[in-house]
Amino acid sequence: MKIGKRSAVFLDRDGVLNQVVLKNGKPYPPPSAEEVLMLPDVKAALADLKRQRFVLVVVTNQPDVARGTQQRAVVEKIHAMLKTQLPLDDILVCYHAENDGCNCHKPRPGMLLQAADQYDLDLAHSFMIGDRWRDIDAGAAVGCRTILIDYHYRDRQPTNTPGLRVSSLKVAADWILSQ
Repeated sequence: MKIGKRSAVFLDRDGVLNQVVLKNGKPYPPPSAEEVLMLPDVKAALADLKRQRFVLVVVTNQPDVARGTQQRAVVEKIHAMLKTQLPLDDILVCYHAENDGCNCHKPRPGMLLQAADQYDLDLAHSFMIGDRWRDIDAGAAVGCRTILIDYHYRDRQPTNTPGLRVSSLKVAADWILSQ
């Protein structure tokens, strides 16, 4: 007898779990695992969500690999480090450049759909937390509730209005747990 689908919290990586490198008001990933700086209260926020049995899945675009400005091994080293420090269930990565036409590069929803199938997730009762328009639009495309960690980047706004704007992952997690 099947009890029911699980709920997830989808998380962007850079700007949600770790600090971004800001250049002219635009966010970029850290260039190496040694330069990854975890944001405050990330461990506590994820532990709180995990205690409530949320599936925690990172969904991250890493197009610098396709562009040749980052090595895949460096991205994988960063992810291995995150998996040892955080209670994550999975990290899904799109290594394609934006114009490659894949279904996994956010704002397209491929990574969220993959996770939903793999973990038997109820997307309507799941959340997408991100710091950029791509994250919000990907979550909205599959019916997730969306939360924007708003750093006021020099970037376009999401096509879909985020369900909530917050200042940190901890504030987002506390709000999710209050629902």
